[in-house]
Formats: sequence, structure tokens, C-alpha cells
Amino acid sequence: MTQKATTSEPLCSIRNSLAVVGERWSLLIVRDAFDGLSTFSEFKASLGVSSDILAARLNSLVEGGVLDRRPYRKEGGGRGSKERHSYHLTEAGRQLRVVLGALIEWGDANRPNGFGPPSVLVDAESERPVRLTFVDPDGNPVDIDRVKAIRGPGYNARGHSTAP
Repeated sequence: MTQKATTSEPLCSIRNSLAVVGERWSLLIVRDAFDGLSTFSEFKASLGVSSDILAARLNSLVEGGVLDRRPYRKEGGGRGSKERHSYHLTEAGRQLRVVLGALIEWGDANRPNGFGPPSVLVDAESERPVRLTFVDPDGNPVDIDRVKAIRGPGYNARGHSTAP
């Protein structure tokens, strides 16, 4: 059975995604999580962001299903040491690798720093360079100029007609 959307729910996938990862620091936190950072202090040191903003972004990413919050105690903290939390990418968070890859490629092409790419996307096993591309269901590359978004089945959720 298809669920009908309420009028207050946005139907735009981009808008829905930005509600979770659209804040200035969110994707940088995700980037750092891919690089192995997981604690508040590690993110703070890497990003140089204020504690209140970092806490808000981490909470938002946890609520949005991008990060998983896990309790831990510092090694050697002894009895009574304060419980802290580490943050780990969920499956939804790991899927953002493609988004970060697209931003890397876009930034290298459109916002070059004059010194060359600060990072290069490679296959983890072979270390051969990789690139992002659209592919059809058979795995054939599709030129970016031939790709467009059309209305999908969710468009009719609010009673829109199927005509464009």
C-alpha cells in the first residue's frame, strides 16, 4: 500500500537530504569520520569549530541516521571517570562517500587551489584513481549532459496529476 504524504512534508529529495547534512559543518564531520575520527575532541581539533556548534551538528547527524552515538570511557580513567560518546558512520552515513566524492571532483574542477588536488579518489586495494559517473542499468556510462531528473512515483503522493 502506498502511503500518501501530508501537505507539510517536502517532496524534494534534495531538500530532505539538506535537512540532515546541509549545515555548514555537517559534511566536514562526515569527511572526518571517514578519515577515522570518532570523538568530540578529535572533531573539534580537526575542524576548529566551537563546541556548541559541533555538539548541535553531531546531534543532528545522529538524529538524521548518519552517525551512531556510542558510549565509552577514557582508557585509564579509573572509577568514576566520565562517560563520553564516540560517533561512527551508519550505513546511511557511509553512502555519503559518493556525495563527498562528487564535492571533491567539483571542487577540484571549479575551485582549484593552485597546488593540485588535496586528495585523490582511488580504489582502496589497487590505489588506481577512480571517478564518479552516471551509469545506466547495464553499467554503461551516461554523459552528464544526457542526465535529467523526472518526476518519480513519490510526486503523486500529494495528489498531483501525472502530467508535468
